[in-house]
Amino acid sequence: MTAQNPDSSAVSLIGRPIPDFVAESTGGSTSRMALHGRPFVLYFYPKDNTPGCTTEALQFRDQFARFGQCNCTIFGISRDSLKSHKGFKEKLGLPFELIADTDETLCRMFDVIKTKNMYGKQVQGIERSTFLIDGAGVVRGEWRKVKADGHAQEVLCALSSL
Repeated sequence: MTAQNPDSSAVSLIGRPIPDFVAESTGGSTSRMALHGRPFVLYFYPKDNTPGCTTEALQFRDQFARFGQCNCTIFGISRDSLKSHKGFKEKLGLPFELIADTDETLCRMFDVIKTKNMYGKQVQGIERSTFLIDGAGVVRGEWRKVKADGHAQEVLCALSSL
């Protein structure tokens, strides 16, 4: 089963292998190659300690054991610093790592940087998006313009059908 929000302007990545990457996370350096052989979730969110991002993180936290039963690793990704991520992770008791994509490498790879209207000004920001990648590194699920509440459950349902 694959999932995709049809109203997104981004080109679908479903069925495509992702390139290797190396990224710094709250648990140290990670890479696509280090995750080879098991599925993983990359969920992109705009900013630590904001209401929607907190809701989404808590729901992935609450479903963490069920993702683990499927041998699936979860990573939250934003442009925040590692220092900010460490505080956010500790505050919420998150059992998964947060990737600091301060140079937007992963954000650009997954095409999640979009023009947003914030208080009447056009700004570039992360469009809340999630990608489910199988053990071979192929995108099997894609959600864009995500609504935070209930999203972790939706991703878990897609994972169980891999």
